[in-house]
Amino acid sequence: MNIMKNTTFRYLLVFSSLILCGCGKKADENKPVSEVKAEAEQMSAEKLRSMAMMYKDAFMANKNEVEKLASKLKDIPLTKVMGDEAKKFKADIDALNKSISALRERFGVYYEELKEKGGDISGLKI
Repeated sequence: MNIMKNTTFRYLLVFSSLILCGCGKKADENKPVSEVKAEAEQMSAEKLRSMAMMYKDAFMANKNEVEKLASKLKDIPLTKVMGDEAKKFKADIDALNKSISALRERFGVYYEELKEKGGDISGLKI
C-alpha cells in the first residue's frame, strides 16, 4: 500500500511538472551560468524579460512544491520521522531546493542584464 502511494505521488509530481512547464521552452537549471550570461548579453530587453519571467515561474513552482512537501512532512507522526516516507520527503525537498538555487542564479543573470538595459523589471522580484 505504501509503495502504491509513493508511486502514485511520483506520477502526480511528474504529471504536474509537465503541465506547469508545458511542451515549449522551459527554464534550464543545468545550463552553465557562463552560457546563460553570454546569451543574455545578446538578448533584447523584451527577450530578457521573457526569460526572467520563465525562470521566475519555474522558481515559484518549485518553491510551492517544497512548501507542499514540507507540510506533508510536518504531518508525519514523530514516531515515523526517521522512516522511509519521511526520508523520501526530505530527499525530494533537498532536490527541489537545489533546483530552486540553480533557477534563482540563472534568473539573476537575466534580471541584472534586463536592469542594465533599462528594461521593465516590474513583477520580477522573487
